[in-house]
Amino acid sequence: MPGSASEPYDLAVIGAGCAGLAGAVAASELGLSVVLLDASGQIGGQFYRHPAPTLGAVRPQALHHDWAAFDHLRRRLEASDITPLLGHHVWSVARESGKLWAVHAVTGADGEGERTVRVRARAILLTTGAYERQLPFPGWTVPGVVGAGGAQAMLKSGLVLPGNRIVVAGSGPLLLAVASSLAAAGARVPAVVEASGYLGYARHPRALAANPRKLAEAVVHGSALLRHRVRLRTRSAVTEVHGTDRVEAVTVSRIDPRWRPVPGTGQRIACDALAVGHGLVPQIDLATSLGCATRRTPDETCALVLDDLQETSVPGIWAAGETGGIGGAQLAVMEGELAGIAVTARLLGKPFLTGSGRARELRRRRIRMRAFADAMAVAHTPRPGWTEWLTDDTYVCRCEEVTAGRVREAVADFGARDARTVKLLTRAGMGWCQGRLCGAAVACLAACGGDGTVPPSAERRPLAVPVPLGALASLDEPDD
Repeated sequence: MPGSASEPYDLAVIGAGCAGLAGAVAASELGLSVVLLDASGQIGGQFYRHPAPTLGAVRPQALHHDWAAFDHLRRRLEASDITPLLGHHVWSVARESGKLWAVHAVTGADGEGERTVRVRARAILLTTGAYERQLPFPGWTVPGVVGAGGAQAMLKSGLVLPGNRIVVAGSGPLLLAVASSLAAAGARVPAVVEASGYLGYARHPRALAANPRKLAEAVVHGSALLRHRVRLRTRSAVTEVHGTDRVEAVTVSRIDPRWRPVPGTGQRIACDALAVGHGLVPQIDLATSLGCATRRTPDETCALVLDDLQETSVPGIWAAGETGGIGGAQLAVMEGELAGIAVTARLLGKPFLTGSGRARELRRRRIRMRAFADAMAVAHTPRPGWTEWLTDDTYVCRCEEVTAGRVREAVADFGARDARTVKLLTRAGMGWCQGRLCGAAVACLAACGGDGTVPPSAERRPLAVPVPLGALASLDEPDD
């Protein structure tokens, strides 16, 4: 049986979203034995998150864009010999003796039936996706404030809304998709508040012309907002949330090109929920723990350095999708398929596969779509003036309850100039989320003595997710 100590899988794919599904089915159909691991109990990742069967959703596809693409991948998965290991939280990947990799995961992370799993494979494909970037502001810890992607996840997987009257705010194209989804589901969306604007796309006419499908998507979302009478406010930001036990209103202020609030422009909008997010950050913890090289993206995050066949700087480790830079579901599917072809070519000694017409077409399309993704990133990059939204008593690190005042004190009085030093002085980033919520904010506040931009963070962590000590203690025990 593949996956045993004596007979490992050819390929272990970590992440069952768009890129992971495409990579797994491509490699399997070309003859590799494949195992697909994901922390969720269902395939689809964040983009194709869908309700559990017990909810009895009649038309889950109504909440998704391009559901047909996912349905096609799902049918191919079901017809394949791929081993799906869902509900498996991968916390480490390590090189074993010879040319094998060991993937360590824990199941039953809720504490019930918890056990450790070790899967061996000849190659690894990392398709771990991304998480939302959050920039704090006064009141962002009030109940009713959720991530923009989180609001969409609640709707897609739980068929619930975070409120009845929901303001959508932040920056990035995700806001339009979230607002149109919430409005279509019956929520009242008084405004979409975009900190940047959309004129920045005009500076990249070639990228726009080469990706007409992206323009069509924008038209669809824009038409939905018009139909539901949702007001779009650009060059503006939510700079304060009002309410104690629940969101009651938000203050929306005009901001200048550096994202500094313009005095006297604040307007109060009544609402009972706020969905906010400032783009996405590649989830690369597993890759950086292996020593994979990273690069700085146009929107000040860290992504993996990949060659033209999706291989990282560590031989035997491939990656696809958002791990190489935020680019959307369609690009993730193409990169996943290309990675699956490349892994097969390497393991089966068939280099002609990477020179096939399909592989060449995937590479060409990837270049076009990456150009658009870079244009998108530049247009929505957070500007350093957002730190002026913060009062000294605004929480920056929610887990450890570290305020902006304490971070500023660490910088001004104790000489901290980077996020790691601030962490040592204040405990910011030491909580349960391990800096995923506050990391960008802490790094920016620490760097404001310089150019004020958000330095990318690519810390090497020995554990990619929280893992029980029992899992570590059982590493040397033989597999069942």
